[in-house]
Amino acid sequence: MATHFLIRGALGLALSLTGFAQHPGPPGPGTGTGGSIPGAPSPGGMTRPGTLPDAGTLEQQQPQIVMGKVILEDGTPPPDPVLIQMVCNGTPRAIAYTDLRGHFSADLNNRVSRAMFADASEPGNGTADAIARGTDTATVNGVQSTGSTLRQQNLMSCELRAYQPGFRSEAIQLTNRSFLEKPDVGVLVLRRLSKVEGLTISATSALAPADAKKAFEKAHKDELKDKWPEAQREFEKAVAIYPKYATAWYELGNVQQAQHDLDGARLSYGKALEADPKFVNPYGQLAAIAAGEKKWREVVDDTAHLLQLDPVDFPQAWLYNAVAHFGLRDWDAAAKSAREGLSRDPDHRFPKLSQVLGGALAMENDYPGSVQNLRDYLRYAPDAGDAEQVRKQLAQLEKVLEPQADKQ
Repeated sequence: MATHFLIRGALGLALSLTGFAQHPGPPGPGTGTGGSIPGAPSPGGMTRPGTLPDAGTLEQQQPQIVMGKVILEDGTPPPDPVLIQMVCNGTPRAIAYTDLRGHFSADLNNRVSRAMFADASEPGNGTADAIARGTDTATVNGVQSTGSTLRQQNLMSCELRAYQPGFRSEAIQLTNRSFLEKPDVGVLVLRRLSKVEGLTISATSALAPADAKKAFEKAHKDELKDKWPEAQREFEKAVAIYPKYATAWYELGNVQQAQHDLDGARLSYGKALEADPKFVNPYGQLAAIAAGEKKWREVVDDTAHLLQLDPVDFPQAWLYNAVAHFGLRDWDAAAKSAREGLSRDPDHRFPKLSQVLGGALAMENDYPGSVQNLRDYLRYAPDAGDAEQVRKQLAQLEKVLEPQADKQ
């Protein structure tokens, strides 16, 4: 009983979902189309991380522009914005979005990219987020940039990818490229996963009339700059012109959520799902709102819908589902979802999966399993806000196991 009390107390902090939106490490699937950089703080959602920092106040530098295009397998551009990632030494960071014609461009010497390089170059720095810190010092493969132009050596082991859950992209290697001579890197092709039913690109977007798309694109640019009222007006214009514009409803919900209008956001996410029931992103945001209010049954239902449509690309949805089952005191279901999430998260971007699994196993009297998973949590997130509390919890559990070890 003492151990159960200990686990309940320690998991109180684990069940606080405010930290789940700030997922550490490289960007996991589940990134929405809104103006966002994975790994940075979110207005509260699961599928839409924070926003691009404004690089307008930085000193002028020699630009290193990359530009290109993203297409689907049939040769058409994606109807919604797609995230472009720079992947260095296996660690991805976002640098741009495509426009509605599939084109993208980014300056690798702006603040966003330098922060990305800094984070990507720090081995084992799973919880660091250089963009959120506003870091302007970058070190890649031993080469440092402190506000100066990134050197060509910085691009060793780097590549560009398009990122969209439910799809996989080809990669373009950046080694030995001279961007001043030829900034165009070519075409990235997105290929849909055969086993994923849901989509993060809504089929309704291709049918939107030109004036609705124009309003959407203007709103998206405002959203990237955190101009929430302006973005809201344009998204509202887009859905007024074309009520079945699921992506515009979803982005309107993101903007409302960023302004703490949760009732408005719920309504917009619901409208997005009415327009396109296979559009997975709104389910994640609805689950995040419900989790913040500890409406665990709603969290279970929303994440179940999302994971039925795409069980592959959303380890954070398995995390929310596990936490919700824990909140409902269904330890077995919590453990099952946490294990599934861990299997979908080989890079341990969501270390709280291990913490929740450890708590669920303790409630089922599997103390060795609990200890192992809590140790994993501390290994993957040693600087987490609740790390000291978990260390105390772990020490108590290890004391419980000591008599058993002595008998063996």
